[in-house]
Amino acid sequence: MSALTNHRVKVLDRKMKIIHVNYFDTIGGSGRAAYRIHHALRQAGVESRMVVKEAASSDWTVQVLAPKKQNANLYHRIQSKWFNTLIRRFRTGSQTLHSPDISSLVDVRQINACDADVIHLHWFNSGMLSIADIGKIKKPIVWTLHDMWAFCGAEHVTYEFRWKEGYRKDNRPDYEGGFDLNRWTWERKRKHWQRPMHIITPSQWLAECVRQSALMREQPVTVIPNAIDTNLWQPLEKRLARQILKLPAHVPLIIFGALGRGNDPNKGFDLLRDTLAHLRGEVAGLELVIFGQHPPQTPPDLGFPAHYTGHLHDDISLRLLYNAADLLVIPSRLENLPNTGVEAHACGTPVVAFNIGGLPDIVEHLRTGYLAAPYDTVDLAQGIKWVLENQGAGSLGRQARARAVERFDGLVVAQQYIETYKQVLSNWS
Repeated sequence: MSALTNHRVKVLDRKMKIIHVNYFDTIGGSGRAAYRIHHALRQAGVESRMVVKEAASSDWTVQVLAPKKQNANLYHRIQSKWFNTLIRRFRTGSQTLHSPDISSLVDVRQINACDADVIHLHWFNSGMLSIADIGKIKKPIVWTLHDMWAFCGAEHVTYEFRWKEGYRKDNRPDYEGGFDLNRWTWERKRKHWQRPMHIITPSQWLAECVRQSALMREQPVTVIPNAIDTNLWQPLEKRLARQILKLPAHVPLIIFGALGRGNDPNKGFDLLRDTLAHLRGEVAGLELVIFGQHPPQTPPDLGFPAHYTGHLHDDISLRLLYNAADLLVIPSRLENLPNTGVEAHACGTPVVAFNIGGLPDIVEHLRTGYLAAPYDTVDLAQGIKWVLENQGAGSLGRQARARAVERFDGLVVAQQYIETYKQVLSNWS
């Protein structure tokens, strides 16, 4: 038996050691998803740790990775000078986040020197790890994608298709001008990412994007959904939940995420307003609950009484909110596998959304909610009416809960990751 084979056998015979790399632990969608995967693995017996740039959990299993001692302020100097010069030369009509990831605040040598068997990447943009440093990681890599950035240029979400064709001079969209930040970022990825990676996507849609991408189509890809603790996230008595949150007891309540200033067209707030306009006069007594936002100084007229919850920072409050609602509406134009949909189903709350991205991985049409034709606000309004009219017997909620337990429970998801780690380690050379 060779030394390498013997090492593989030893790894597979003991607890695997996994390090997850994400910018945050419990902040933001990717942070919450990564943190839940990490703890699901620990519950399944894996020696899992998490390293982050910024921690909010005070969890001893989460480590804040120390910056490079000799270059602690390098990223900030680059941002303020050369990087900002590049951005000024890049003109785009897109409002999506762009991350060229040109330098690291952490030293990749720390990662290579650790005792982990697998480095599990998540969302590490905004200067945590550079594109070049990812290519310097010498350990097996599993990478869970939380958006499209890995196989795109600098974009995190895009409706263009350069990621399929390759970022060439002749296929740049007309609304961009100046320095081609996306092409430059994509070329750097192609140059530095020569080692194999095993790609995980939480949704079938994102997996198909990886398979079609010019950059990552040769990498193995596995679909594993985001995890949730279904013992914590579970149904409660609706009347009690509304009483605790001081919400009206006997009216239809639909909930959705913060409107903000509507700056992100991907979130579909314009589509939501059109949808609500179609519901005026159609549902008696309907009221809205907007979570994650305090009432603005001048609240928009949404056509129905609206309650603002402010920012809910703990899982207990969110669980109460899902249980208080009759349904959650997700009006996004594009989503991977939104935590809100998984959380709602775990609490037995139906979801109404467009039939796009990873929403079909959550919602089973006419069984756990409603999937409207993409961007058809009349159909989305019809879906809200249908759920409100058909949930009286409670079957939609029970089926949503059963689907969450079957597909998203932490131990179910952890076992899929364990099998993937074993496969990666057995193939590593």
